[in-house]
Amino acid sequence: MLTEWFEPVVLVVVGFLSGAINAIAGGGSLLVFPALLATGMTPLVANVTNSVAQGPGFVGAALSQREDLGGNRPRVVTTSIAAAVGSVLGCVLLMVLPGSVFDAVVPVLVGLSALLMAFQNTIRRWLGNPDPTAPDRTTMLTVGIFFASIYGGYFGGARSVIFIAILVLAANDTMRRLNALKSWLGLIGSAVTFLVYALIAPVDWVAVLMLAPTTVLGGWVGGKLAQRIPATLLRYVVVVIAAGVAVYMAMDWLD
Repeated sequence: MLTEWFEPVVLVVVGFLSGAINAIAGGGSLLVFPALLATGMTPLVANVTNSVAQGPGFVGAALSQREDLGGNRPRVVTTSIAAAVGSVLGCVLLMVLPGSVFDAVVPVLVGLSALLMAFQNTIRRWLGNPDPTAPDRTTMLTVGIFFASIYGGYFGGARSVIFIAILVLAANDTMRRLNALKSWLGLIGSAVTFLVYALIAPVDWVAVLMLAPTTVLGGWVGGKLAQRIPATLLRYVVVVIAAGVAVYMAMDWLD
């Protein structure tokens, strides 16, 4: 629980930064997760609290980018359904599987998220510039979003990064419009995890109250800045932090 005066201050600041980074580069939740662990929460409580608190930030990001979301209704509908169903399944897995499985898997998931973020631009260069007139790889897109959403329901860190990587790979459109769809899918997944975790998971609601309002503000600001500032520096800051968290959690699990 939050007992020191500086812990709420840290969470408020980290909440704003995570909301902004999620909208600009993705991976902001990987900043909140270690901050929650530092307050003394178990990894499971930190994970579900992080997932619930991140949800409102996607509201701000999605609203600020809503003008870029239109133009391909079938893509939005199919990916939204895949995101909702996958998120539910991920939440169920988190609640059903033993805590020891979570403790063992999460360091790997955080590490993979850090690697994906580090090589995000390399992947985009391999794929080349998207052609807005070419058809989507619909099956790859839908299945990819579904499995990414299972991951997001189980452990939400860097879900946005995985979403944008799949969108770039399987959907042909401008990065601006794909980034808007990424924010929308993040909102869908967060809404599902919020509903499920609020009912059955050990959420620390005090921490949520500290984080949620500032993630909204951060998401709104980040959404407005997404096309105006370079995301490279922010991304690599998150990569370094995520890598450190993965190593620390792996060593703790091995002990």
